[in-house]
Amino acid sequence: MKTVSLTIDGKKIVARDGQKVLWAALDNGIFIPNLCAIRKAAEPFAGCRLCFVEIEGRNGPVTSCTEPVTEGMVVNTQGLRAKRLARTALELLLASHPVDFAHCAKNRSCELQKLCSVLGVKINSKRFRKLVHHLPIDSSCSDFIYDPNKCVLCSRCVWVCRERFGVGVLGFAHRGFDRVVTTFEDKPIAESGCHVCDECIEVCPVGALVFKDSKKGSTACAERRAKITTR
Repeated sequence: MKTVSLTIDGKKIVARDGQKVLWAALDNGIFIPNLCAIRKAAEPFAGCRLCFVEIEGRNGPVTSCTEPVTEGMVVNTQGLRAKRLARTALELLLASHPVDFAHCAKNRSCELQKLCSVLGVKINSKRFRKLVHHLPIDSSCSDFIYDPNKCVLCSRCVWVCRERFGVGVLGFAHRGFDRVVTTFEDKPIAESGCHVCDECIEVCPVGALVFKDSKKGSTACAERRAKITTR
């Protein structure tokens, strides 16, 4: 396996040739904010716009999830321009997100909370006008709830549903502010062919997909997943 040497935030590291800067940094204990990154995905989704970094010799910041490492590359994850872009992206997410962490099932494990802390953004930032969705919550499944109002459109659930079991129950519909993760013909998840394997719940970075009862739901889904994978 060919490797390259590069420097990230003054730290010299070695990474696999062609590996994306984001994974090279994370593998070496250097955190870069991200929400939509999936290591096993053939191509990065690059939708969250949170993983900006500055690379020596480049005119402007680039998304680290799309940028392959090269020999001698010098990366700065703390550059002012990159930080400004990431903060703006996060504040835009929060402006269309129902900020109710105290009553959310993902409180203290929500990745939005972590990113606010890392990027120094106030959870109730008022930089942008609040514009939230008022979509119906799907509780049709016996084990979990899908709240599209809390979805950050990271595509993780869409990817894992399609790639893990080839089911493809979830997908994107509409554009712009109306863009949403939903099922074919917008059917309730319980009527969409979902195996209730819990993979989408595990990868969801926020409180959009959560178990109704975390202990019972996790156990039941694990049993179903085992049956599916042995078919």
